[in-house]
Amino acid sequence: MKKKDLVYRCGNCGHEEPKWLGRCPECGEWNTLAETALNQGRSPSFSGKGSMPQSFPLASIDPQESGRIGSGIPEFDRVLGGGIMKRSAVLVGGEPGIGKSTLLLQAASLADTRGRVLYISGEESAGQIRMRSDRLGLFGTSSKSPEQIEIFCSGKLEDINIVLESVKPVIIIVDSAQTLYSAEAGTGRGTVNQMKFCSYELISWVKEHDSALFLVAHVTKDGLISGPKSLEHMVDTVLYFEQNDTECRFLRAAKNRFGSVDEIGIFTMTEKGLSTVEDTSLLFLVRREGDLPPGVATAAVLEGSRSFLVEIQALTVPAKGGLTRVYSDRIDSARVSRVAAALEKHLSLRLSDQDIYVNVAGGIRIADVGAELALAFALYSARTGLPLPSGTAIAGELSLTGEIRPVRRPAGRIRSARGMGFNSFLGPRADDSGRQQKEEGGPDIPSARILRAGNIKEAVKLLFGKNL
Repeated sequence: MKKKDLVYRCGNCGHEEPKWLGRCPECGEWNTLAETALNQGRSPSFSGKGSMPQSFPLASIDPQESGRIGSGIPEFDRVLGGGIMKRSAVLVGGEPGIGKSTLLLQAASLADTRGRVLYISGEESAGQIRMRSDRLGLFGTSSKSPEQIEIFCSGKLEDINIVLESVKPVIIIVDSAQTLYSAEAGTGRGTVNQMKFCSYELISWVKEHDSALFLVAHVTKDGLISGPKSLEHMVDTVLYFEQNDTECRFLRAAKNRFGSVDEIGIFTMTEKGLSTVEDTSLLFLVRREGDLPPGVATAAVLEGSRSFLVEIQALTVPAKGGLTRVYSDRIDSARVSRVAAALEKHLSLRLSDQDIYVNVAGGIRIADVGAELALAFALYSARTGLPLPSGTAIAGELSLTGEIRPVRRPAGRIRSARGMGFNSFLGPRADDSGRQQKEEGGPDIPSARILRAGNIKEAVKLLFGKNL
């Protein structure tokens, strides 16, 4: 091989140099440059070998709206935006043992496909995967036959390409991206360059075929997907698996080119694998007899297209040493501080000398701004010692001026509260009184007692009356 056909590529970051160096000038690592054949003559994607590159009018391209595959798991389809999109790549991250492989193996056995599913494992043996599938009972009457799911246990990209051309799978599952390697990407498995190179090759393959790719990824101690950030830019969808203190799992989309990123899938881990949760009240509401204790408020929140009720708990104690802190991991601590400042300003409720603790029952992380009014009442109740009236659900966004702003889909929140047995609902004033009356007078919520307030002072008077 001629000298000009060789380059020295860093096995850590992929940087190339025309001659050998002891230290990579890009990442600073020592002795990582290795002699590699220069990649020449690669045909462009989607063009086929020997064909000339050409463009297409946008109007002539089929949008492939019918190109989705049902995974057989409703919560999984909800987060994906309605099902598995063909010619797409999905990156699934989560802590070890949270259920990433279990979820994808269940989807492989239940997916509504007319072709084969290829499960590529670089971490488990074929026997281990079969034992897990038997334990989960994946091949029942409603599942695929075992012959429709192909298992290939290797991370070598060149061997994977041969299997792909032979099997022509409809769904490809790679567990995990960190185990992929190729001789063309330099030395060292699990390096940044190996992950980028191998993932790009697999993504290019599914873009040229009616297939979908799922890449399982490890996460760092901070909960972020390990490896290059560019890997998240290369795929179409990025999913994160989270777990609370119980057996409940939450699947969220951090990126989705084919759907909303606001949807959330809720699962519980059982002996038969991951099971979807239909009744969220069993997870996020605490059933009590009698009055509520101080510091507890029920929020009607919206996650994507789903509305449900959660219990927000607050506790305030005098700060020690003059330094106050906010302890909140289920609701952003900056949001808690902002709501506390609004209460102190507009209700003269002193919170600046208090340590504030905030928790959400069930361990779900809340991002909906509609939970701010319920959070404000939980803090108010904890600081004053006055419990909120039982059977009251709350939704609204609290501004810095003390105003209560409208939230999305108020009728859906009211309907959820009514379905859970709540007899009153506190929310913001609607801008359009006619629309508000139509929403409140719908057939699904005939007897709900709906309270409307324009600012936090009015809201406190409505709930506490003379106790204010």
